[in-house]
Amino acid sequence: MARINENYLKLKAGYLFPEIARRVNGFVESNPDAAVIKLGIGDVTEPLPPAIVEAMHAAVDEMASRDSFHGYGPEQGYAFLRDAIAENDYKGRGINIGADEIFVSDGSKCDTGNILDIFGSDNTVAVQDPVYPVYVDTNVMAGHTGPAGDDGRYEGLVYMPCTAENDFTPAIPEQKVDLIYLCYPNNPTGAVASRETLKSWVDYALANESIIFFDAAYEAFITDESIPHSIYEIEGAEKCAIEFRSFSKNAGFTGTRCAFTVVPKALEGKTASGETKPIQPLWNRRHSTKFNGVSYIVQKGAAAAYSAAGREQIGELVRFYLENARLLREGLEKAGITVYGGVNAPYIWLKTPGGLKSWDFFDTLLQKGHLVGTPGSGFGAAGEGYFRLSAFNSRANVEEAVERFQKAIG
Repeated sequence: MARINENYLKLKAGYLFPEIARRVNGFVESNPDAAVIKLGIGDVTEPLPPAIVEAMHAAVDEMASRDSFHGYGPEQGYAFLRDAIAENDYKGRGINIGADEIFVSDGSKCDTGNILDIFGSDNTVAVQDPVYPVYVDTNVMAGHTGPAGDDGRYEGLVYMPCTAENDFTPAIPEQKVDLIYLCYPNNPTGAVASRETLKSWVDYALANESIIFFDAAYEAFITDESIPHSIYEIEGAEKCAIEFRSFSKNAGFTGTRCAFTVVPKALEGKTASGETKPIQPLWNRRHSTKFNGVSYIVQKGAAAAYSAAGREQIGELVRFYLENARLLREGLEKAGITVYGGVNAPYIWLKTPGGLKSWDFFDTLLQKGHLVGTPGSGFGAAGEGYFRLSAFNSRANVEEAVERFQKAIG
C-alpha cells in the first residue's frame, strides 16, 4: 500500500477558513431566513476596474485570431508585465529590481508555501503570532515541525508574539533563525512596519545569514507616506529578502488570479557542505518545472493596472475599501470596543468584549447579529481574545454590519 505524507496528519483541525464556512453553513441551514453578512474572509466584492476589463477583452479578441493567438507563455511571466512591475513598483521608488528578478504567479498564497521547495528541512523558521495560517501549515506539510501542543503551536517553529503590549510588532529573536516570515501591512492585525523596524530586521538577517519572506500583499493600502511599501527600500534587503506581491486586493484579482514574487540575484544560501549558491536560479527552476504560467489574458489585465487609467481606478478601489475600514473602526469604537488596524490596512483587529474567547465571540456574533468575522485564535495562540473583520464588502453591508454589531454587543 502506498505511504502517505504523515506530516498532514499533524495539522490541527481544518484550515481556518473552511472551518468558518462549516459553522456558517450550519447556521444558515438552521436559520434559512437569516441575512448573514460576511466580514470574515478577505475576499473583494467590487468589480474589476474598467481599464483592466477592457485590456482583458482585447486579449480575448487576440486569442480569436491565428496571427495574434498565444499558447504557452514564459513560465516567469510575459516581459510586458514584468517590465511594468519593475518600472512602477520598484524603479519608481528608487529600488533597483530587474524584470528578470520578478516571477509572475497565480497567487501570493501559493508562492509563500511553494517557496519552501527550494529550502532545506533543517532550517529554523520564525513566524509572527498571530500569523496568516498558510505560513505555518505549509511548513507542517513540508515536515519542518513537530506536533502541535495544547496551545496550537508546533514544535520546531519560533513564534514571535504580536500583541497590544508590543504594538503588534514582534521582538527580534534572541536566537539565530534561518527563515523569517514577515507580513506588512499585517494580516490579521492591520499593523504596519516603520522604516526603522524593517531596518532592524534586515540588519538581523544580514548578520545571521537569514532570509526574510516578506509578504507585501496589502502594500497598496498604506496611507502613511513614512511607511515603506517594499522591504527593498531598506539598504541591503536585496541580499536577505524575498518579496511577495499580489493583484488580488488592490485590483480585485481574487477570482482572476495574478501575483508575483521577487527573488533578487544578490540573494544567496548555503549547501550542507557550506558552499554558497544563488537562490534566484533555484526558484527559476522550481517555477519553470512546477508552474505553467499565468494566462496571457490575465497578464494583459494585470499590465493594465499600471496604465494611467488603471492606476487611478485602482486608487479609487483602494480608497473605497479604506473608507469601509474607517466606518467599521469608528462604529466599533463608539460601541466601546478596543480596535486596532484599519488605517493602513483593510483589516480591523479588535479585542473581544468581556474577555470572551475568540471562537465564543464568533458564535455570539453569528447568532445575535448574523455577522461573520474571523476568530483571532485561528491565526495563532497570541490571537486568542482578538477578532478580525474585513473591510472587503459593499458599503451597504458595512453600514448595516456596524448597526448589527452595536446591537449584538449592547
